[in-house]
Amino acid sequence: MKLKYKVLIYNFLSFAVLFVLFRYILYVSISMNSLYLSAIAAIAASILAPKFAITRIEGFEKIVMKWVFIKGFKVL
Repeated sequence: MKLKYKVLIYNFLSFAVLFVLFRYILYVSISMNSLYLSAIAAIAASILAPKFAITRIEGFEKIVMKWVFIKGFKVL
């Protein structure tokens, strides 16, 4: 599988897991319209989800990750 597709899958999965988690937590703790809960969960997940990208390091393409809780980039 190409690295481009792996990065796309990693970005989607990280967002989806956090979105579902935040959506459930908000549903349990706050009684609001479900549209607002989904919007709040989507914004929070997009801010807190790790971002994956492809970069060329020493002539090879590698996947790197940037996250709010990690300083700098992490090579995977």
